[in-house]
Order: sequence, then structure tokens, then C-alpha cells
Amino acid sequence: MNRLLASLVAFALLVTASPAVLAQGVVKAQFGDWQMSCDTPPGASFEQCALIQNVTAEDQANVGLSVIVLKTADKQARLLRVLAPLGVLLPNGLGLNIDGKDIGRVAFVRCLPNGCVAEVVLDDELIGKLSAGQSALFVVFRTPEEGVGIPVSLNGFGDGFTQLP
Repeated sequence: MNRLLASLVAFALLVTASPAVLAQGVVKAQFGDWQMSCDTPPGASFEQCALIQNVTAEDQANVGLSVIVLKTADKQARLLRVLAPLGVLLPNGLGLNIDGKDIGRVAFVRCLPNGCVAEVVLDDELIGKLSAGQSALFVVFRTPEEGVGIPVSLNGFGDGFTQLP
């Protein structure tokens, strides 16, 4: 069990530490606008995969997100992690809108040298909304009044999520 936990922690650090590191993993499949990238974390005995989409704001090329969806190694949890750029206003959190409907906000859990991470456990209801939706809008804030909406295509999300090992 400790080895499984260590593998999960190693992959979690790999996923949140640098999207570029995952880009070095093997892209196993493309599902619409989502890529399934797989890699074996250091010390792990098996490969782990995640759905990934990297996007930038339409009107601000310097504001981008890495959206990462994965199942934990023990298959007990499904996670949505978003790596936002440094400089976002942390107390306002990360907002999510699916097909024009406000889903809510989630807090940032930590900042790394390349950005700040927000994370949420995916329940069946949210997975259903993401799978059935056309587009998501993730909102980061630069000031309490200035939110920047970054569109994320949901094309292929449902198929990709179903295929995640």
C-alpha cells in the first residue's frame, strides 16, 4: 500500500509541477481537443495517464491554463487540476462555467515556480456536466473586479474520461 501511495504522490507532483514534464510523456490518444498523456513516475512500477488540455485566453496570450484530469492510482478518486499562471489573485479562486451556467469556484491549493494549482474531486454530477457540455470557461482573477475567462473545449472529454485507465 505504501508503494501505491508513493506512486500516487510522485505522479501528483509530476502533474502539478510542470505540464511540460507531462508533455515529455507519451501521448497515447487524442479525444477531440483532449490528449491522453501517459508516463511512469519515478519509482513507480506502472504507467499513469491523464487527460490534458493547454489553453490561453483569446484576448491575452500571456494568460494560459493547463487543465489536467486523472484518476488516482488506487482508483478511489477522480481529480480535476488546473495550473493557472503566477500573478492570479488567490483569494478569489478559480471559477468554472459550463455552457453559460455558473458551476462555482474552487480555491487554489498551492503555488509552484510555474503557476498556481486549483484542484477539485470530480463527482458523478460534474463529470456528467463536463461530458455533456460543449465548452467550459475557467475564470481567474487579476484584481477583485477583473476576471479573465479562458475557454476550454469539452469536445472529446466524455470519451477521453471513459478511456482513462
